Amino acid sequence: MNSLYQWTRRSVLQAGLSLGLSPTIGWGASDNILQRTIAASNESLPVIGLGTARAFDVPETPDAIVQRAAVIDTLIKSGASLVDTSPMYGNAETVIGEIIRGSDRRQSLFLASKVWTEGRAAGEIQIRQSMERMATDKIDLMQVHNLRDLDTQLPTIKEWQARGNIRYSGVTTSRRNAFVTLADVMKKWRPDFVQLNYSLGERDAEEILLPLAQELGIAVLVNRPFMNGALFRAVKNSTLPDWAAEFSAASWGQLFLKYIVSHPAVNCVIPATTKAHHMIDNLGAGFGELPDVATRRRIENWFANL
Repeated sequence: MNSLYQWTRRSVLQAGLSLGLSPTIGWGASDNILQRTIAASNESLPVIGLGTARAFDVPETPDAIVQRAAVIDTLIKSGASLVDTSPMYGNAETVIGEIIRGSDRRQSLFLASKVWTEGRAAGEIQIRQSMERMATDKIDLMQVHNLRDLDTQLPTIKEWQARGNIRYSGVTTSRRNAFVTLADVMKKWRPDFVQLNYSLGERDAEEILLPLAQELGIAVLVNRPFMNGALFRAVKNSTLPDWAAEFSAASWGQLFLKYIVSHPAVNCVIPATTKAHHMIDNLGAGFGELPDVATRRRIENWFANL
């Protein structure tokens, strides 16, 4: 790495800190972001996080780093912390590392990544690479990505957890046809976290997985909260209903996210974005009132009749 690039990286990190982006949309300055307890430790985790699939898979150019550093700084300034990534997401881990390196951001972040390979040796190599790429000697949450080689990788994660290199273990899927298998894994292995898809348009997790997570004391991360944009397309010709203001939803994104985090089993939802103003809007779902049970039914009926 040449000195010009090193200087550019430092200037990028300083630029991100000096952007002064303040999360002011949808909540008051004195409010605190809603948090949920991780049953395995009683640690509190803010309910809105950041996903990096596709959004952070970019070359490490100054402009790309500045833009994504602004997103992460906005997350931190709000009091949120979780950034979820994976070796499967191309260059995302490396970009996160460039943003963290040379700054004090790491201490404010809850870093979650995944192992996605076959065999113990390959799994351990991948875990080490994730740490190196993200400029950290400890991963807060390491998950088996899409249940791949789970009987090998999850025990490895738990061993690293016992040594203190990993804080929490987890398992992920975003496939409905893997939910039965995931339920069996939850019962057998009792991971600290599961990550799954759940939204107004994909509610299958309500049937077994979310109640089971509550019963077993397993924390839940939610991916695909907007169904890769399908929910926004579904409402593009509609007006945000007036009653959304009753639970502090100031945008479609906040309505969709507040619906998710109003489920008591959900600890954190992780929408991906490349833009700080979208991060601000997403974070707004973590402040103010949440839909109660009756309001959740109202949202479901409204959505079904679009």
